[in-house]
Amino acid sequence: GLAALMALNIAEGFDLAAMGPRSADRYHFLIESMRLAFADAFRYIADPQRTSVPVKALLAKDYARRRRASIDPGRAMVNAESGDPGASSDTVYLAVIDREGNACSLINSLYEDFGSGLVVPGTGMVLQNRGANFTLDPRHPNALAGGKRPYHTIMPALATRGGELWLCFGVMGGFQQPQGHLQVVSNMVDFGMDPQKALDALRFRIDVTGSGEVGLEAGVPPELPGALEARGHRIRIFEGYERALFGGGQVIARDPRSGALVAGSEPRADGAAVGW
Repeated sequence: GLAALMALNIAEGFDLAAMGPRSADRYHFLIESMRLAFADAFRYIADPQRTSVPVKALLAKDYARRRRASIDPGRAMVNAESGDPGASSDTVYLAVIDREGNACSLINSLYEDFGSGLVVPGTGMVLQNRGANFTLDPRHPNALAGGKRPYHTIMPALATRGGELWLCFGVMGGFQQPQGHLQVVSNMVDFGMDPQKALDALRFRIDVTGSGEVGLEAGVPPELPGALEARGHRIRIFEGYERALFGGGQVIARDPRSGALVAGSEPRADGAAVGW
């Protein structure tokens, strides 16, 4: 049933009624939509009591639009590959400040959905697999070795002003973490934004481990993509659920003089700013 719904979502973007019920075009687009749906079904669907099936992400209209774009109207695909319905949820960030100004900035991450796949007996705690970021080049400073920590992106942060605590903050999202930190801090320092506005502001995302393209969130000034491309950047615009790839942050700002706290929570992911 889920495969059928995914195929319907993909096919919805084609004007099938205008093609005729027995036309080659209609058959082609329905066949290709079904191929893509089955590729995702075989990759993600399993017993929901034993695993997490991303039903909402698979049925999202934005995801269907991305899958539809891979269909060539003039040629059948040789191998339909599964897609990525959305960013995984394997990292949690927590920022806490009490009335005395004591703060805790905490990030916990498995790196992959199920980390290393190893569970500490009797605890239910899954071990992370950040070791995946080692390199196998023995001459590299990040070469795999026993008793050695790998390069990683976990970076819970605190910031001070005049020697007093100012910010307790963090931005999750793999290699988006340092990129998110840079942009959120710049929003607050250079433009005087409060925590929520700093998190709400549109971000860029460099694909540092893949194509090197620069992702921009939909809604940027219309002239911006072209201006960046003219300078040699390869640009891609992200919409809808894809924007979760731009990081998930939480910020608490503390006025060093009064001790007043102002908090903001990421609009692209789950989270909340809570005072008590």
